[in-house]
Amino acid sequence: MVENKVTEFFKAKGFPLVAQFTGEDTATVAKAAAVLGVEEGRIAKSLAFLLKDGTPIVLVAEGTARIDNRKYKDTFGCKAAMLSHEDTLQVTGHPVGGVCPFALPETVKVYLDASLKKYDTVFPAAGTPDSAVCVEVARFSEYTGGEWVDVCKLPEAAL
Repeated sequence: MVENKVTEFFKAKGFPLVAQFTGEDTATVAKAAAVLGVEEGRIAKSLAFLLKDGTPIVLVAEGTARIDNRKYKDTFGCKAAMLSHEDTLQVTGHPVGGVCPFALPETVKVYLDASLKKYDTVFPAAGTPDSAVCVEVARFSEYTGGEWVDVCKLPEAAL
């Protein structure tokens, strides 16, 4: 089994999660869904943002969801400002395409969007652009320390 900081994190916490390292590019929702053989909505995409006060966050949302600017501003008190590719790696410790809500520095807060709740299980990345892990949505907050929010919208076809 491939070891990385996410698998080490799972072991250290005693979580029954196993990262899958596919050897194939899973860096986008479409690529991950194709490699894993699941619908795009079940890919839990992790996006890195910076809040107005400088606090970095990782927001995890259903694969086809988009940020709803009004909901985001109402929830976080500022406009959505994604981190650059370089800052994402520096702040989260994970490269773009592998950003996930696990094994993050303590300064990074995790938020889980309500769009994920329509699924029993979802597949976030596991720290690399060729990895994923199957997570029970009911236990996602437990595994990440994340807080549930509602800041996304789904495309009309996904409703």
